[in-house]
Amino acid sequence: MKFFLDTANLDELKSALAWGVIDGVTTNPSLIAKEGAPLEDQIRSICNLMDGDVSAPVTAIDREGIIAEARALAKIHRNVVVKIPVTEDGISAVAALSKEGIRTNVTLCFSPAQALLAAKAGAYLVSPFLGRVEDLGGSGVDLISDIATIFLRFGYKTQILAASVRGQGHLIQAAKAGAHIATMPYKLIESLFQHPLTDKGLQQFQEDYSKAFDLVKA
Repeated sequence: MKFFLDTANLDELKSALAWGVIDGVTTNPSLIAKEGAPLEDQIRSICNLMDGDVSAPVTAIDREGIIAEARALAKIHRNVVVKIPVTEDGISAVAALSKEGIRTNVTLCFSPAQALLAAKAGAYLVSPFLGRVEDLGGSGVDLISDIATIFLRFGYKTQILAASVRGQGHLIQAAKAGAHIATMPYKLIESLFQHPLTDKGLQQFQEDYSKAFDLVKA
């Protein structure tokens, strides 16, 4: 399973890359806005920091506007994957862009039917939102599982990117259900290293070694 960092912050990205487990980055207009830099400039900076897929969002909502933005974003760097919402205009644009060899990430997916539309249009990635589905009383893990079953049955190559992952439980559920990728904020990925028994065990190892070393030295 690939881990993507959901951020547009360069300091977070630099810190996370040191862990050696980050495979890509996802962004959205809200994350870009927080950084105060034009979208194209921020995406270029992110791409220059790492060699992995970087989802860059369009802001247009009409078909022609989406296509024009997507072409411009794709020219920024070879690793750019253009993030497009699952709307009628969005899916129509994805179908056209896939024929041009432009990779897309269909976002704001909340149902298997929407994911199926993305796959049929030739999307490279589709991003079902676990947390937001559950906010409405649905099941995020069932959403991932249903999409994975459909894609496997019909041989779609579109990868499932689990988004709106809000905790370690979501991550593990998404992995077990068949998601190829999970995108997470910095603090969530950082929390994966942490467990009280790890801390306790490490402390015990250090104390035992220190006692033995001090005894030999004496």
